[in-house]
Amino acid sequence: MVIDGESLTLEDLTKVVWEKERVELSLKSKEKVETSRKYVEKIIQNNDVVYGVTTGFGKFCNVNISSQDTRDLQVNLIRSHSAGVGEYLPEDAVRAMMLLRANALAKGYSGIRYSTLQTLIDMLNKGVIPRVPSQGSLGASGDLVPLAHMVLVMIGEGEATYKGKVMSGKEAMQLAGVMPVTLEAKEGLALINGTQAMTAVGSLALSEAINLSKVADISAALTFEALNGVIDAFDENVNLVRPHKGQIECARNMRKLLEGSQFVTRQGNPKVQDAYALRCIPQVHGAVRDALEHIKEIVEIEMNSATDNPLIFPESDTVISGGNFHGEPIAINMDYMGIAVSELANISERRIERLVNPSLNEGLPAFLIDNGGLNSGLMIAQYTAASLVSENKTLATPASVDSIPSSANQEDHVSMGMIAARKARKIVENTRNVLAIELLCAAQAIDLRLQESKGKELGKGTKVTYSAIREKIMPIDKDRVLSNDMKVIAESIQDNKLTKH
Repeated sequence: MVIDGESLTLEDLTKVVWEKERVELSLKSKEKVETSRKYVEKIIQNNDVVYGVTTGFGKFCNVNISSQDTRDLQVNLIRSHSAGVGEYLPEDAVRAMMLLRANALAKGYSGIRYSTLQTLIDMLNKGVIPRVPSQGSLGASGDLVPLAHMVLVMIGEGEATYKGKVMSGKEAMQLAGVMPVTLEAKEGLALINGTQAMTAVGSLALSEAINLSKVADISAALTFEALNGVIDAFDENVNLVRPHKGQIECARNMRKLLEGSQFVTRQGNPKVQDAYALRCIPQVHGAVRDALEHIKEIVEIEMNSATDNPLIFPESDTVISGGNFHGEPIAINMDYMGIAVSELANISERRIERLVNPSLNEGLPAFLIDNGGLNSGLMIAQYTAASLVSENKTLATPASVDSIPSSANQEDHVSMGMIAARKARKIVENTRNVLAIELLCAAQAIDLRLQESKGKELGKGTKVTYSAIREKIMPIDKDRVLSNDMKVIAESIQDNKLTKH
């Protein structure tokens, strides 16, 4: 994977993070990085006053730093800003953060040395993964705290994971054969002043959310058959006259999944119409699709942006202090994603309720089990789904509307983007489990339908999904531990196995 600061995609990121594809810097980027570095060295020689190079940071921006102290300034920055707390970020999020920071530096506006950037890339390729606490970022000036913990390992300090073992950063670098760096002027600031932690967590959540939007159609289609849904609601004419792209695509996908099904019904025979959780699948799932498409556009712009401060423009002989580190574009869109994905879980849980409730499930046994009373069947599976959905509603409260001033009011408006991204990823995880529960219930309902109407065929797409579930999980003929079944299906969702069929 050649990075140049301009063309990284969400799909590229997942290949590096989850498939461990190697990374290298483009030749053009190397030239731009070296040109930018020469300009920084000229600033130092001329004793020019430039924020973070010859001055302190934040409120200390008016404190001049001598050329003799510029190295100490950068190391002090990393140590003092390594103030994170809480659970450590998952390794995939840290790998994504490292890749994104390297890609931002590859643009050549940060003033870092090529050798320092190459050290970060070498760490990524050789599997030295810094241990980064998940809490502490305000999302402006970027993700200072998590990125500082990343850089600690670059300078041979902090903690890292290497080949599955937690050890000191120094030991991990030695075992991997990567030489720690001695930071020069501007480099510490160049490495930590940006939005790469929130964008990393958010990008991985987004990739999973896009997959969930596909799984949601599949689970909905299986439930639709189990409840003898009225397929007329997915008619092309209905959806073309309200031409939201996501709605049209979802309706088309539902028709494709249900093609050839003998379990769906037509308008007026025997029902006129279904409840909203079935009838409005294209409208709800489609709105989520549209939201995720917009969020992906914003995230990919951010992935290829220079987000530190100050920025170096050698071609125009300028250094400019700006605000590209502010995480608002990511913060707002992570909140948006949390809300959108929560809706996939909300409507899924309503479909689960219809499957297990004997007053709503079109003649199926209560809680989808024979000998009810002695057996509880899937009664409590719906409880779990309801619990997850309720948790999502709390998590979907926006983080980006909050701001607490920092650095003695020099940094008086912040994005809370990292909080928004972390919440969005948790919502994605919860929603994955809700969809797993729906698939479990829908498959059980289909078993019961097949028993009562032998010879009937499932839809072209749903037949494949039903078979994939039954390859891993047996039908429920009497009560058993359900969490194992849910976990198996959730893992299949996470591994994209259900959407590959």
